[in-house]
Amino acid sequence: MRVFTAIVPPAHAVEHLDGFLEPRRAAAGFRWTRPEHLHLTLAFMPDAAEHRVDEYVDRLVESLDDLEPADVALAGPVVFPNVDQARVLATGVTGATDLVERLAVRARNAAVACGIEVDGTRFRPHVTIARTGGRPTGMTSWVRLLESYSGPAWPLASVEVVASHLGEGPRRTPRYESLAQVLL
Repeated sequence: MRVFTAIVPPAHAVEHLDGFLEPRRAAAGFRWTRPEHLHLTLAFMPDAAEHRVDEYVDRLVESLDDLEPADVALAGPVVFPNVDQARVLATGVTGATDLVERLAVRARNAAVACGIEVDGTRFRPHVTIARTGGRPTGMTSWVRLLESYSGPAWPLASVEVVASHLGEGPRRTPRYESLAQVLL
C-alpha cells in the first residue's frame, strides 16, 4: 500500500493559504491541490506491506517520544526542479525547521527499521500547492508572489500516517485515509 507520514496543517492555516491563493488560481492552468490534501510529507513509502504498517506506527511513536511541540508556519516559495522549468509549486515552512528535519529523519529511519522501503529523494520541507501537469513552466512570477506569503503559526504537536488510494477521490484524485496520529 502507498503510505506517507506527514505534517498536516490545521484548518486555520489551510484556510489562510487557500484564501491567499483563491483569487490567483485562474491566472494559471495548474492542477491545484485540494485544500484537504495539503500536507508536508516527512516520509513516503510507495509500497509498504500492509502487515508492516502497524509495526511502523509503533516504532514511530517510540522514535518521536522525546520531541517537544514547537511553532511552525507555511511561508515563502518552493519550486521543483527549478524556477525556470518547474513542474511543482509549493510553499515552504518557517519556525521550528530543525524539528521538521528531525521528524523527517526519524520517520524515514522508523520505516527502514521495519523493512519498509522509503522514497530516497532528498528531504526539502514543502507543501505542494500546484502541479503544472507535466509540462515545465517558468515560475518567476509565482515565486515572487509567494515570497510575500506568510501564514499563521501553529504548534506542531503531531504527525499523521496516511494511506493514499490512487484514483479513488473526486476527479480521480487520491483518497487519503488517516491510519494513525502520533503525538509529540
